[in-house]
Amino acid sequence: MDNWILKQAQIIPNRIAVEDGNKKLTFAELLASVEQISGQLAAIGAFKGQRIAIMTTNCIYGYQMALASLGSNQTIVWINWRLADDEIKRQLADSNPSICLVDDVLWRKSFENHSQFLKFSDVIKTAAKPIELTNEFDFDDTASIMYTSGTTGNPKGVLQTFHNHFASAISSALNLGISSHDEWVCAVPIFHISGFSIMLRGLIYGMCVRLVPKFYPIEIDQILKYEPVTTISVVPYMLKKLLDLRDKDSQGYNSKFRCLLLGGGAIDKQTLIRCQKFNMPVVQSYGMTETCSQIIALNYSDAGQRIGSVGKPLFLTQLKLSKVSNEILIKTPALTPGYLNRPQALQKKKDADGWYHTGDIGHFDKDGFCLSMAELMT
Repeated sequence: MDNWILKQAQIIPNRIAVEDGNKKLTFAELLASVEQISGQLAAIGAFKGQRIAIMTTNCIYGYQMALASLGSNQTIVWINWRLADDEIKRQLADSNPSICLVDDVLWRKSFENHSQFLKFSDVIKTAAKPIELTNEFDFDDTASIMYTSGTTGNPKGVLQTFHNHFASAISSALNLGISSHDEWVCAVPIFHISGFSIMLRGLIYGMCVRLVPKFYPIEIDQILKYEPVTTISVVPYMLKKLLDLRDKDSQGYNSKFRCLLLGGGAIDKQTLIRCQKFNMPVVQSYGMTETCSQIIALNYSDAGQRIGSVGKPLFLTQLKLSKVSNEILIKTPALTPGYLNRPQALQKKKDADGWYHTGDIGHFDKDGFCLSMAELMT
């Protein structure tokens, strides 16, 4: 499979790949900058292992560090910067990356006496020549590792392959009708699957990713009104904050805007009715870290008529409910091949026929739309 970074730089070199409101990079410029950072990472010895940990805000440097790692056959270990020191160190000990790259604004005094941690600025100022990226991505290679909490025990490292990410991106594009002419606002953290999936979809679709460092409702409202963005991923809290602004100012979003992709939890029907009032098309979805983002979603045409539903399984996803508990069972190529250092953990979640038990329960209406989700209590 082509290296997505190289491919887009080849076929659409002058299209904007990423911007943050101050800086824009075309795919050609992105490739050049990523190759330079790859050379700098090589010079500091970051490639002596197979994994690089990254702790970053939604900034262009973090975006570039991630792509330099991927493009150099390194697996990214995403570190949630909200975690306490002890948990960060536990995850680093479990994943054993060669280095942990840290956004300068996230630097902690506790990192100073540990050689494993390195600021972005120390990488950027390293003298080095650019290094060409690998020509191909192997479908079965692990692109990323994200730690996710279960109902018991320490967070587990979810292995996410290039194939997992690609299958997720294709399913989402077929559902939403996304193309290279779209522009997706990424205000959800890129250390989470909701944010990282937007990054990779930008590469796979050839679309622009509009990075936003943090969710400030007024700033996001202005972006949605005055910039040519088409899509934004939100959680219920973000959606309600944007709605509150509509109560004060009913001006609609820009003419190209298409939808808010809603995930991360259930939302009340009244909120969705308010969205209709202000012509804010919401596409509800359901997914998890283990499936590289959503696997069930409404499609754009059904969003207005199916308020309260998270939709139907996306293309490539098979879904059924347990006859005993209504637990959601799935089969999808987006499903993780397993958990880091826990070879039996995934298999314990599958039945004899290979159906993955999500731990969530759902209900279908007569037309096959999933109406509600809740965590299965075990």
